[in-house]
Amino acid sequence: MSAAESNNLITRPPVVVVLGHVDHGKSSLLCAIKDFKITERESGGITQHIGAYEIEHEGKKITFIDTPGHEAFSAMRSRGAKVADIAILVVAAEEGVKPQTKEVISHIKNYSIPVIVAINKIDKPEADPPKVKRELAQNGILVESEGGDVPCVEVSAKTKQGINDLLDLILLVAEMEELKADLSQPPSGVIIEAYLDSKRGPTATLLLKEGVLKKGDIIGTNSTFGKIRILEDFQGNPIEKALPSMPAIVLGFQKVPIIGETFKAFPDIESAQANIKPEAQKRKGVPPLQPGEKALNLILKADVLGSLEAIEEVLRSLPQDKGKIRILKSEVGEINQGDIKLAVSSNAKIIGFRTKATPQVLKLAQFQKVKILTFDVIYELAEAVRKLMEKEFKPKEELKEIGK
Repeated sequence: MSAAESNNLITRPPVVVVLGHVDHGKSSLLCAIKDFKITERESGGITQHIGAYEIEHEGKKITFIDTPGHEAFSAMRSRGAKVADIAILVVAAEEGVKPQTKEVISHIKNYSIPVIVAINKIDKPEADPPKVKRELAQNGILVESEGGDVPCVEVSAKTKQGINDLLDLILLVAEMEELKADLSQPPSGVIIEAYLDSKRGPTATLLLKEGVLKKGDIIGTNSTFGKIRILEDFQGNPIEKALPSMPAIVLGFQKVPIIGETFKAFPDIESAQANIKPEAQKRKGVPPLQPGEKALNLILKADVLGSLEAIEEVLRSLPQDKGKIRILKSEVGEINQGDIKLAVSSNAKIIGFRTKATPQVLKLAQFQKVKILTFDVIYELAEAVRKLMEKEFKPKEELKEIGK
């Protein structure tokens, strides 16, 4: 390696993904780490889509990705695992290894990510860390105190016990991993989240892997491109440039990019446009109905793409032996007049997730007798669709004439 090349190489902050079973305290742990109150604002205490946050410890930066723990979000959890350098496996001290914990362990193994176990809620009287360690060992995670090589720390998000030890461990593992980035390379990275802001247009959270991303840069993915007109840090503060491992909010894409896509910078708009892959822009078609087959037609609208992905996954898991769920449209953004028109022409119900409709649209829906259901919590949405299916697919009783 030449001196010039080594001058461009920097030690970048670790990107840490926090994984674990629902309600084992992942978001609370992040709040304890970064004094950034997000938990209280989340519906039902469950994080609904990926957020990326940056903190500083001992003068060094750490980026955290918080992935939802609800069972519908496996696609998002695995995406979190793909972009991370270190995984924190959070297990509640009083509950131990649960089905999602096992799923998370398989993601960690698949992507060969260094893991740190955080046994949370040790302030609870029923906490049993030795039992948790035994259960982890049965699932292929052998912590250091049990003769393995996986670092483990006992923490309480509530009392803040063990938080400093956890952060020290993250920096130690990061140092051993020798994480580097090349500032001389063209900027590139991953789309962490994306949505359509009704006032500001297509908005994306990016995680930069290489290079320096600046306001005015032309960037593109396989599905879209644009010139960065607004660049912000994770808290929404304007910035002029973003460095590797830094989460940044970008405005300027022509349309909402696909989460999990990689992005890179281009010298001009023409090059970025030429990078577009038609197959990445294609929408999935609606499967045709077989003769005699019943269907519940749905139009899905949500706050972000990650939510749509999770909703589709949970709806696919509902029993469909008596009739099919057909998703005619699946989009981010507010419920609009076009959705009402489609619902009327196809006899569909509109399902909104953390999104809304204007009073005019609601009035139109009422006039056209279109059913709109909106939700903030995914399992409530799933339960409502299950009831709609029961009603829609209920066998119609035949009236028989008996005598005169």
